[in-house]
Amino acid sequence: MAEENQKEEKRIDDNVIYVGKKGIMNYVMAAITQINKGEKEIHVKARGRSISKAVDVVELLRNRFEPDIKVENIEIGTEEVEADEGGKINVSTIDIVLKK
Repeated sequence: MAEENQKEEKRIDDNVIYVGKKGIMNYVMAAITQINKGEKEIHVKARGRSISKAVDVVELLRNRFEPDIKVENIEIGTEEVEADEGGKINVSTIDIVLKK
C-alpha cells in the first residue's frame, strides 16, 4: 500500500515550459529547476510574439547555464484560435525539445 503512494503518476506537463509575457530569466530558471529535478527532456513552447522569447530562453540556457544540454528537435506549426472579434485567426507555434 505504501509503495502505491510513492508511485505518483507523472503529469504530462511536468517537463513543458510555456513561454509568455514574463521575463526571460523566469523561464530559464524554470528550465534549470526541471533539469535539477532530473528531467532528461524539456519542451519549451510558445505561440505568436513569444516565439522569439522562447528562442532567447533556449540560447541563454545553453550558452550560460547548461552548456551540455542539446536541442533535440524543433517543431513549428500553426494553430487556429478564436479572435476577440469572433472570427478565427492563425497563430504560429514552436516547440523546442531539449535533452540533457
